[in-house]
Amino acid sequence: MIEIFQHSFFINAFIVGVLLGFSMSYFSVFVVQRRISFIGSGLAHSAFGGVALGLLLNIEPLFIAIPFTVIVSILIFHLQNRTNISSDALIGVLFSFAVALGIIFIAIKQTYSQDAYAYLFGSILTVNELDIILSIIIFLITLISFKIYWERWAYATFDYELALVDKIPVTKDNYIFSIFLGITIALSIKIIGIILISAFIVIPGATAKLYSTTFFKLTLNSIVLGILSIVFGLVISFLLDLPSGAVIILLQSIIFLSITALKQLLKF
Repeated sequence: MIEIFQHSFFINAFIVGVLLGFSMSYFSVFVVQRRISFIGSGLAHSAFGGVALGLLLNIEPLFIAIPFTVIVSILIFHLQNRTNISSDALIGVLFSFAVALGIIFIAIKQTYSQDAYAYLFGSILTVNELDIILSIIIFLITLISFKIYWERWAYATFDYELALVDKIPVTKDNYIFSIFLGITIALSIKIIGIILISAFIVIPGATAKLYSTTFFKLTLNSIVLGILSIVFGLVISFLLDLPSGAVIILLQSIIFLSITALKQLLKF
């Protein structure tokens, strides 16, 4: 198995996967605890519009997908605060608009693009040095957010009203959270794929919640689960020549179902 690390593209995918696995699993606990899991699917599908436009213009898709996804993420939180429309409805409208744009852009291109398939389902072959640089940046941003915002985000997650009473800038924090989440999701689609990225935003946090006793432990356990699933998922996908995203999510699902079954058995 050591031989697979002789391939530069696998090393690139491994580095990017571990860094983004850390970030996605970190944000997963807030998404799960705040019950906004649908936002992962919405932002991932929104990224498709940016990816498709990049492919159409022959520009690095991430350069368009990242701001595209961040704008949609901010719009979701902004409209949720300013209107009486539910977040699920807002996400549905915005990601449908983005996906429709993406389909039109792909149709205009008229030629089949292997890159489009890779972004939809995830492929370790498409990860490059630029992805490493961007992943390091979002990893560092995640560490900074852990230092500065984790306690405030956790407080607002468990008691939103009391956080407001204690003069925590909840609204501003939500915008910052939405920006970080949007960037992380956009960067992760090369490894996981647009179709499955929403699962990665949910499963690590949901799995860790099954056996974590505190929110801090929940955060750490989610990160460990996310990184381990990335590492083993990439190795298996390479050895079996399967889409990396599907293998990673399958592993996460098996772990979740196994722990759930074990907990049920222990009750008897």
